[in-house]
Amino acid sequence: MNLKIIGSIAIVAGTAIGAGMLALPMATAAMGLIPAIFLMLVIWAMSAFIALLMLEVNLHSGVGDNLHTITGKSLGRAGQVVQSLSFLSLLFALTAAYLSGGADLLSKKADAWFGLQLSSHSSVLLFTVFLGGFAALGVHWVDKVSRALFSAMIIALVLVLVFLMPEVSYSSLAAKAATDSMTGVWLSAIPVMFTSFGFHVCIATLVGYLKGDVPSLRKVLLIGSTLPLFCYVLWLLVTFGTVGGDAIASFNGSLAKMISALQEISAQPVIGKIIGLFADLALITSFLGVTLSLFDFNAELIRARNTFSGRLQTWLLTFIPPLVVALYAPGFISLLGFAAIPLVVITVFLPVLIVLKQRSCDKEGYQVGGGKPALWLLSLLGVIIIVAQLYAAL
Repeated sequence: MNLKIIGSIAIVAGTAIGAGMLALPMATAAMGLIPAIFLMLVIWAMSAFIALLMLEVNLHSGVGDNLHTITGKSLGRAGQVVQSLSFLSLLFALTAAYLSGGADLLSKKADAWFGLQLSSHSSVLLFTVFLGGFAALGVHWVDKVSRALFSAMIIALVLVLVFLMPEVSYSSLAAKAATDSMTGVWLSAIPVMFTSFGFHVCIATLVGYLKGDVPSLRKVLLIGSTLPLFCYVLWLLVTFGTVGGDAIASFNGSLAKMISALQEISAQPVIGKIIGLFADLALITSFLGVTLSLFDFNAELIRARNTFSGRLQTWLLTFIPPLVVALYAPGFISLLGFAAIPLVVITVFLPVLIVLKQRSCDKEGYQVGGGKPALWLLSLLGVIIIVAQLYAAL
C-alpha cells in the first residue's frame, strides 16, 4: 500500500472523525450499547455504499470534476441550485452546532480556570470571535493549524481509549436510561449518527488525486469509512462502560457534563486533562474545517474582494446566521441532527438521480452492484433519516 493510498485513507477517516464523535454517546445512551452498535453498523454500511455510488458518479462524469459540475452535467441548473442550497444549509447547521458545543466547553473551562460563570450567550459570542477569526486567515494558515491539531487529537484519542478501557465495567455497559418512547430514542439517534459518518464531500478530490484508479479508490473508501466505525465502537464502549448510558442520558445533551463525568472516572489527573484536550481538539478541528469551507463558499457567492472590507463582509455572512441559531436555538445534538437533512440531499437523493441519468446514457465503466433495487433502498433510508429528524425536532 503506497503513501498516496495511506494518505487518502487518512483524509476519509479524518473527515468523519471529529465533533460528531462526541455527540454519539449522548444521542444513543437511552437505547443501550448493543442496539447502538447495531444502528451504527447499518449507518456505516449505508455510508460505505454511498461512497462507492459517489465514486461511480465522479468516474462517469470525468476525473477532476467537483460535485457542483457533476450535478450540472446531469441535472442542469436546477440541480445545481438544489445542491448549492443544501451544501450551504449543511455548513450553516454544522457551524451552529459547533458554536453551541464549543460554548458549552468554554463555559466549563472559564469556571474551572478562572472561576468565571459565563452565560450561554457570552460563551457563544466569545467562541465565535476567537475561533471564528481563523476562518478569515485563509486556507494556508487553517490547513497548517488543522493538520497539527488533528494529529494531536488522534494521539489524545488513543491515550483516552487505552487508559479508560480498563475502567469499563459490565454493570455500566448494561445500564440503560428509562424512557417513555424507545421509538423516539431511535429516531433521535439516526440523524446524528448519519452526520457522524459524513466524509463524502472529499470523494471528488480523492478521485482526482488518485487519477481515477478504481481498485485504489475502492480500497481507500472502504478502509477509510471503516476506521471511524472502529473508533466509534471503542468510544461507545468506553463512555457507556465507565459513565453508563443512564447517566449520560441524564446530561440532556450537555457536552461539558459528559466530559466532566469521563474526567472523574480516571484516577490519574493527567488522563483527565487528556480527555478534556481530546474533546477540545475534536470540536475545534471540525469547526475550523467546516467554517473554512463555509467562508470560501460565501466569498465566491458574493464575489467578495480579497481586501479587509471584503473579508469582513464574508466573515459576517459566514458567522451571523449560525451565531443567531446558536444563541436562540442552542443544542449541540439537535443541530447536528438537523444537518442530516441537507446531507441526505447531497449524498443520497442527488447521487441517485445522477446515477440513474448516467446509467441510462452510458452502460460502460465502473458501476456499484445492486442495480435499481439498491438505489431505491438507499432512497428509502434517506427518507427515513429525514422523517426521523423531523420527528425528533417536534
